[in-house]
Amino acid sequence: MNSRLHLAWITWPLLLAACDDASDANRVVGELASDRIELTAEAAEPITEILVAEGETVTRGQVLLRQDAARAEARLAEAQAAVGQAQARLDELVRGPRSEQIAAARANVEGTKDELEFRRSEYERMQRIHAQKLASPDQLDQAEAALDAANANDKLRRAQLQELLSGTTVEELAQAENAVKQSAARRDQIRVDVSRHDITAPVDGIVDSRLFEPGERPNPGQVVMIMLPGEQVYARVYVPEHLRVKVAPGLAAKIYVDGLDQVLDGRVRWVASEAAFTPYYALTERDRGHLTYLAKVDISEQRDRLPDGVPVDVVFIFGGSE
Repeated sequence: MNSRLHLAWITWPLLLAACDDASDANRVVGELASDRIELTAEAAEPITEILVAEGETVTRGQVLLRQDAARAEARLAEAQAAVGQAQARLDELVRGPRSEQIAAARANVEGTKDELEFRRSEYERMQRIHAQKLASPDQLDQAEAALDAANANDKLRRAQLQELLSGTTVEELAQAENAVKQSAARRDQIRVDVSRHDITAPVDGIVDSRLFEPGERPNPGQVVMIMLPGEQVYARVYVPEHLRVKVAPGLAAKIYVDGLDQVLDGRVRWVASEAAFTPYYALTERDRGHLTYLAKVDISEQRDRLPDGVPVDVVFIFGGSE
């Protein structure tokens, strides 16, 4: 009985050491990190107001920064006026000509008819005078030109009257409708441009840093603020070369956070395909031992958000055990 007890006291430390060795072999180090969201400016306008401070918690849709939108608002007012003008023209074509317009067109036709008769008689009189050699050829030509002009004006006025009597054509209505759609689309586009002078939070999160101050004018596409999403941070670790073939997305892990007594459950989200250390030409056995691969291990538990930059140890669980 004493010999069995003595054997147990000898083998138990060996088993513990073996477990620790296995755990250390699967252990990697790193730090807590978050995905970064870069918010960019879309207009080259001065910043008029910054509404949040660095480190402040914000919600999705909250306005973080404003730029001067006076120029874009003026373009929007112009576009809205163009929409009103196109719509008024369409309404006019749908309604058709008014009785006053038709009456005025008829009066114009009567006036051109009288003018044409006068010019015709004047030309005939000038022909007789010219035949008697009492008028020059230039006077005859002037009378003929006046008759031609009166004839053309009469045809124009009659065509205008016929257009009013016939009403609006299908083609004219289609053109007017498309003009309204075109001007409305331009107005909506400018309205979007105006709204994007306000930089808003795309997700719930934390303002990590702001890169401009009020009065400064960023270029379009330039980053003005950096956010961290509100979801739980992940562990960013480096996997050594000898573990890389066994570490894949979905692999379970245990996460040990400095300053936190609780061990957190985790799962590998992503592993880089290229090593952080790249040899110059060829891989010797000694060089391969220096290769590391960046990996992201998500914290599976729902808990209060942990701060970025805290050191962590991650132990991968292969085959259901550490």
